[in-house]
Amino acid sequence: MNKLEHLLQPIRVRQLEIPNRVVMPPMGSNLGNTDGTVSEANLAYFKRRIQSGAGFIITEITSVHPNGIASPRTLCVYDDRFIPGLAKMADIVHRQGAKIAMQLHHVGREGYYLLKEGKALAPSAIASYIYRIKPQEMNIEDIKETITAFGQAARRAREAGFDAVELHAAHGYLLMQFLSHHCNQRTDQYGGNFAGRARFVVECLQEVRKQVGEDFPVSIRISAEEIIKDGYTVEDMQSIMPILVEAGADIIHASFGTHGSPGGITSAPVEYEPGFKVELARKIKEVVKVPVIAVGRFTDPFMADEIVTRGDADMIAFGRQHLADPDFLINARLGRVQETFPCLACNQGCIERLLFEQGSIRCAINPETGQELEYPVQAAKKSKKVWVIGGGPGGLTAASEAARLGHQVTLFEAGKEAGVQVLLAARVPYKKVYGRWIEVLNARAIKHGAEIITNQEVNEEMINKGQPDEVILASGAGPVWPDIPGVDLPHVCYAQELLNGAVAPRGAVVILGSGLVGMETADYLREKGIKNINIIETEARSPVSTLTSHGYMLHKRLRTAGVKFLFNSRVTEIGEESILLQREPDKQQELKPVHQVIVATGSTGRNRLEDFLKQGGIPYHLIGDARKPRRIIEAVEEGAQAAWQL
Repeated sequence: MNKLEHLLQPIRVRQLEIPNRVVMPPMGSNLGNTDGTVSEANLAYFKRRIQSGAGFIITEITSVHPNGIASPRTLCVYDDRFIPGLAKMADIVHRQGAKIAMQLHHVGREGYYLLKEGKALAPSAIASYIYRIKPQEMNIEDIKETITAFGQAARRAREAGFDAVELHAAHGYLLMQFLSHHCNQRTDQYGGNFAGRARFVVECLQEVRKQVGEDFPVSIRISAEEIIKDGYTVEDMQSIMPILVEAGADIIHASFGTHGSPGGITSAPVEYEPGFKVELARKIKEVVKVPVIAVGRFTDPFMADEIVTRGDADMIAFGRQHLADPDFLINARLGRVQETFPCLACNQGCIERLLFEQGSIRCAINPETGQELEYPVQAAKKSKKVWVIGGGPGGLTAASEAARLGHQVTLFEAGKEAGVQVLLAARVPYKKVYGRWIEVLNARAIKHGAEIITNQEVNEEMINKGQPDEVILASGAGPVWPDIPGVDLPHVCYAQELLNGAVAPRGAVVILGSGLVGMETADYLREKGIKNINIIETEARSPVSTLTSHGYMLHKRLRTAGVKFLFNSRVTEIGEESILLQREPDKQQELKPVHQVIVATGSTGRNRLEDFLKQGGIPYHLIGDARKPRRIIEAVEEGAQAAWQL
């Protein structure tokens, strides 16, 4: 059996010995105080993350200058007043035997708040990829001030007890903006060819080295390739690597992509296989002799060990896996990988929550993440008899958490197995990992002591007879059957019937609804070889946003496969081999041939027992889709909260 003998070997960088090759890379948390100082939530979050045993921890972005702050809760290091809080963070990591680096960051032109205030600075006055607002072009004084700020920030990191610093020169922020001709069209010494555009990065490294001394490790996180039309390549980056090392870089953290890269590649949705960009680390290693960190949706320590063994990289960054299950490395060491929650790469609680909801970090499948201060560790003072009705993600999470806290838990699932809706979703392309998560969650609930009873519909009589102290109503949602003439014809079915194998796909297919269920059903049919697929949507666009990485990839696959979308369209009649559409107030269209009609027009909560529980005075919690059909993250969080409140 692989004992992770290479991954768990120490590595030396200058005078620093890092205990193993596992890296927790920078991940935004939005947990900081609004004044940029370290919060108690930050400290609790870091303390929990490092319990698995990663050897090298790199903090989330830490702003080196007031005009480089990404968001109101971004950690800062541009003044000595930030040192005490940062010192607490370093101390927490050191108590676990790990080493910690501070990531030094300047947002450049990609900071919404600074752009709105007219304070954002960038190499050239070219509008942000994301916000479409122009920044101010940096003059030489601005450049020199920023270089000094990076150096002073590094000095403060060392004074705070950090073991290293990392310059963030990736993902479209200021340092990378200088590297990219899309952002940098200067004609002075900080522009021109790739080497000229790299000068700012080089001088930042030199100033950092000057401030921290020769014995203090300096890492630099790069996008090894820009992954945008006419962007720089890994070969371009190879050409300046020796210069960066000479300027002071001791570690190369080889990431990829920028703002504007297609397919959400920087956030690596489920479509990308773990380790899918390891070749970038290998190419960087060809031209440098310092350690290189590989990045790219890593979840499996044994795969990581193989990569280190081959010499493709020296260290491996496990990002979102640290959110999904901070115990993943412990489990691998002890031979119990079957107990680890695998990251789903769904991005619901991490990337998308921070970017689109402006919230603090969460994980769709791990309710502890970002809520470490609220997470109950001790058993409940009084054990209660708890019934959980429904075995979806919310119900299983509630059962697991309630049992963990010492309650007597029975979960009832009407279907043949718990998590059936997620298991169906796991049958669509690229989502097999969702089924693995449900298996682990089910096993975890049983391990904690929950009893799971399947094929059992709960009714009022059962509740009266069983007399639970509290009920968690997680009965999920059912599909909405549209009121359309012909909807009762035999070739009309729910999407779920197709995914569970009750109905076989055939011929020319029409899908009613372009939400996630409809889109993923079309993807399932595409994989099965169905060529003629039309998706009918009453709205002007699909509710599946292309701004999300999975949404982008899904739309792209379907359109490439020739799936047709008919928006602003309403089905008025379903015939034996055709459908009638109302496309405009005065325009009708007949679509034929149609051999199968699949209903994916949304769902509605199933909360039949709520009135009975309310009238009977039985304490209950309504969670997940039973409350309102939404995503996995809402179901899991509400399930956990219900258990914690018992």
